[in-house]
Parts: sequence; structure tokens; C-alpha cells
Amino acid sequence: MREIALDTQAATAVAIIDDGCVIARAHNDSGRHHAESITPLVRDALERAGLPAQLADAGIDRVLVGTGPAPFTGLRAGLVSARVLAAVAGVPVYGVCALDVIARQGLDLLAPDARVYAIADARRRELYWGAYVAAGPDDVSLEGGLEVGEVNALLGDMRSAPGLVVAGAPIPAHSADALAHVDLGPQVSLDPAVMSRIVATRLSRGEEGALNTEPLYLRRPDIHGQPAERL
Repeated sequence: MREIALDTQAATAVAIIDDGCVIARAHNDSGRHHAESITPLVRDALERAGLPAQLADAGIDRVLVGTGPAPFTGLRAGLVSARVLAAVAGVPVYGVCALDVIARQGLDLLAPDARVYAIADARRRELYWGAYVAAGPDDVSLEGGLEVGEVNALLGDMRSAPGLVVAGAPIPAHSADALAHVDLGPQVSLDPAVMSRIVATRLSRGEEGALNTEPLYLRRPDIHGQPAERL
């Protein structure tokens, strides 16, 4: 089973996984210009893996993509690119919430019964977050819903249901002071290859419907079209 995993939650990251082992990675640290980065990064990853540059000849069995939550433009670029890659290769595309991936990475470093808050920078001095527990060794279960808001709202959630915090990147500067006195768990950088474990587990349970590629924006985009004039 050979997979390409792509995520644009913050930076742009690509991984190629072959039978559960990562054989190549490519990464752009910029939190912007995702659309311009994806195709060169995919080509770079294919070259590093020793695979043909033409995706249809690279033996790819499925494409995995992060569905957010993330800002509108970068997330849309990632999802559209993943769908195009899958169409070119003639394979299915599966989506995984970026916070699910972050939570799984954090739980990998903690006790099996740990409970974590996975967080990510939502910009506008806000965070995305969700509370998670492990669902076996390769998946996670979300407790409640995904949230977006200021750090004080996250702290309120933590007071009502204590847990650990896991950040998907270094904690944003706008929230660092407020989180300095809470019980921080492992700090991780989102690894798109972890989607392979989650997808395989959910497919084995017959949960293909949970792997759709609908975007998780959680709020409206920054730029809106003008309303149409009434006739």
C-alpha cells in the first residue's frame, strides 16, 4: 500500500508512505502560498522516494489529506490539490481532521489512558482545539466538538474537564503567556504520515464515511463576495 499524505493546516507538508513506512518527505515552513508550494513538494517527495514524477506511474494506491480546521485559502488549496492528485492517479482520496493527527501524535507519547487537548493556531489571536482520548493504538476519539476561539475560552474548557494540551506547532505567541501555567503535554509538529494509521484503522472498522474531504473551516473566510443587487 503506497500513499501520498498532504496537509496545509499551517505549513505545507507532504509524505509518501509505503506499507506503513515513510519513504520520503517534503516540507515548506511558510504558512502562506500553499497553492504554489504543493506541486513542487509532491514532485520533490516523489523524487526523494525514487518514484516516477508522473503520478499515474508512481504506484500510488490512495491520497490522504488534512481537512482542517484551518484558514480558508490554505485549506482549500490542499483539498483541491489532493482531489486532483487522486484523479490523476485514479485512486481514492481520504480526509482526516488535522487535530485528530495532532492528538494521535501527542497520545503516542503518553499513557494509553491519557486525555489531551489538541490545539492549533487559528490566527486572529485565536486557537482551534478539541479534546481527545485514544481509540486503540492508531486512532483517536473526539470528546465533544471542535472549537475556535480565544485562549481564555480554551482555559475555561480545561477547568471544567482537566486534561493536557498538545500543540500542533510551537504554541502561538499570542497564547503563550496564558498557557504558561497549565499542564502542557508533548509539543509536536503535525506529521501528515500519521494520517496513514488513522485511515487504515477507520477503513478496517468500515468507517469510510468518516474519511470524507469536506473542509473544516469552523468560521467564515476572511474575504467575502459582495452581495448581489436586488432587481
